[in-house]
Amino acid sequence: MTIRSGTGIAEQQGNTAMSILLFEYALKCLLVSAFLELVLYRLVSRLGMHLSKIAAKYELVKLTLQTISSLGFMLLNLTAILAFLLLFLLLYQKVRKTHWVGQYDKLLVPSLGLLIAVTLAYLVVPPAMAGSVVYNVITFVVLVVLVTEFMATHHVLAQRLLVGTFVLGITSWLYYQTVSTGYGMMNITTPPPLVHEVNRIGEALMVLASVLAFWAYGSTSFFTKNKQQRRWALTLLASGGALFGLLLFLDYFLMLIDPAMAREVRKAGEGIGWIFQMGMGYTFYLPFAFYVAGLIAWGYTVIKLVIIGRLAGYGLGLMFMAGYALQLSHLTLMVVLGLILLNLDKHGTLGRIREKAAESMTLAPTDSVLTHSSR
Repeated sequence: MTIRSGTGIAEQQGNTAMSILLFEYALKCLLVSAFLELVLYRLVSRLGMHLSKIAAKYELVKLTLQTISSLGFMLLNLTAILAFLLLFLLLYQKVRKTHWVGQYDKLLVPSLGLLIAVTLAYLVVPPAMAGSVVYNVITFVVLVVLVTEFMATHHVLAQRLLVGTFVLGITSWLYYQTVSTGYGMMNITTPPPLVHEVNRIGEALMVLASVLAFWAYGSTSFFTKNKQQRRWALTLLASGGALFGLLLFLDYFLMLIDPAMAREVRKAGEGIGWIFQMGMGYTFYLPFAFYVAGLIAWGYTVIKLVIIGRLAGYGLGLMFMAGYALQLSHLTLMVVLGLILLNLDKHGTLGRIREKAAESMTLAPTDSVLTHSSR
């Protein structure tokens, strides 16, 4: 009995270590795949729709856009598969209570399991309007559980504001989608109450959350005693402020210099807005400078955190790359996975997790041998 017990423990430790290593490599692949899918499928392919007249004239342009769209669709499927794999691995760890156990797993595990099951079912049988409403409600429940856990375990004000603002933004879109679909089911022709206002508020909250990401995870204090860090922070603030001001008043300056150029730039901005609206759900009704500020703040934060192996970097990357309008199921899974990674960030970097996995794989056979010897 002792030998079997030792062997069972060794096998369990080995399986846990292998699943953690698989999780790390799958997470890195997912971040790259999600970024390429965003660029090639949700943005560049929409650009091809915008340039359909040019593509019709030039065969090379048409073939290039078709190739990019096909490659992007393949990346979409790869992203979805990796998202499913990572969520299954996380559920495995939480059910086995080996690693990354949370305070609210009794609520998270069944609700997340139901969301995954419904997603898989809808891949086989496409949902009708009622199915879309049910899916959004389940997603909302999972988001509430994840936010509750984050607020209970993270006490930094900036991080709480970031997650709260982001989830309120996503919830605004869920409200817009769910209520609009519900009215359609009941054949009500009047618009739902405040649906467009809530949708616009949600977009503004998403832009604000992207800026808050820098404050919560990527900023350098201006009051630090390290002169190099303080100089870097002041340089970043000055350059970012100058760029923001330039973009904010770009149209005004161009109208003073060259009205014709200002109109062309305005048309180009409308084209860019259409592409991002189709690909990510952003309508660009706010000044363009706010979106650029959010992109730079978010991008800097994600790159900084990913370089040092923080799970928060991967989480923030997936959350915001999913976009505002979660029109595809894998985008919803990316948001959920990103919030889970933010909750798990307190367990250490990927490097530390890798060390723990290596230690458990090294110690597993030793424990078995010692148990056999004592027998």
